[in-house]
Amino acid sequence: MGVVYVPNGMAMQYWTPKSEGTAFEVTPILQSLEPFRDQVLLLSGLKLPWDVAPHAGGSTPFLTGVVGRTGETNIVCEISMDQVVAKQFAEHTQLGSLELALEDKGNSGQCSQGYSCVYLNTISWRDSRTPLPMESNPRVVFERMFGDTSSTGASARGARIARDRSVLDSVSDTVADLKRKVGARDLGTIDQYLEAVRDVERRLQKADEQREAPLPLVEQPAGIPTRYDDHARLMFDLQVLAYQSDLTRVITFMMAREESSLTYPEIGVPDAHHPISHHQYDKTKIDTLSKINTYHVKLFADYVQKLRSTPDGDGTLLDHVMLLYGAGISDSNVHKHDNLPILLVGGGSGTLKGGRHIRYHKDPPVADLLVTMMDKLGVPVDHIGNSDGPLAIDALSV
Repeated sequence: MGVVYVPNGMAMQYWTPKSEGTAFEVTPILQSLEPFRDQVLLLSGLKLPWDVAPHAGGSTPFLTGVVGRTGETNIVCEISMDQVVAKQFAEHTQLGSLELALEDKGNSGQCSQGYSCVYLNTISWRDSRTPLPMESNPRVVFERMFGDTSSTGASARGARIARDRSVLDSVSDTVADLKRKVGARDLGTIDQYLEAVRDVERRLQKADEQREAPLPLVEQPAGIPTRYDDHARLMFDLQVLAYQSDLTRVITFMMAREESSLTYPEIGVPDAHHPISHHQYDKTKIDTLSKINTYHVKLFADYVQKLRSTPDGDGTLLDHVMLLYGAGISDSNVHKHDNLPILLVGGGSGTLKGGRHIRYHKDPPVADLLVTMMDKLGVPVDHIGNSDGPLAIDALSV
């Protein structure tokens, strides 16, 4: 399962098809996804609950369905959908999940409207008090996936596993000795530490089992590329590699943080993204925003193509993956959190039927979609956040 989040809203008139069902027209922003039409499900009319928070109200409830609180340190949310799924899948993989981004975490402290910048910098929450940082450096991501090795080669991976196991054995012996010496008050802390050690042991066991699995030879990245598109493609390539090697089955990815002021000189947009998104309904500015939106979708489409080109079991990675692509803001000029731009892409191992545009009425919450996705992923829940129940996505219209 993967989530790709885009910030600062969407030029909706260039995103939303006028028609519904299977005969929907491909809009300008979505043009690059036309080759994958049969595995694209376009959903219109969904809503998020945090209307009073302009940008935090997009990113924070996107995978949680809940609202945060004002203040720099009063940071509260709930576990996000990806982490619920990760807890279930983690027993089968070395890594429970990966949280990735194309932009550094940016500001700390308070951002707009008195809300903590934390709400803008992540879409993943381990629990109500633990926002997960999104890693933007591909070298760090590679090291988390394969350790401090030069490449994905089997010999390099084997040497890393042996080194890590030696260190782990030493740590385990030291902690066991310490546990015999400390008082009862400190035993709880040591037990928590030992639980983390056992998780590392599980990951090493999985790494050992997968050591001989064939992987494309990939060299360790040097760092963050200068160009945005090079950075994006490298991070998407690492995601393909993570799925291909079954290192994790859960990845969240922010194309940029909310309130991002990235510029896109690669496509002739030297102005900052966030100010452009406040277009005051000026057609020239909306067209520029659409250019950015189209660029993001094109990079995503390149990723989808790689998933379709990668064999996996009796099909391809695209046949088996379930990708949620979208934004937590629709009309960026007024920070609307309804009628959001949302796509489901992939086959979901036979659980998803694409090639359709479904338009919902009465503003069903995005959290209803999360409940449906989790059910199709084999992690059923009654609700998450403000959900009312599962969202019907198998019908032509709702």
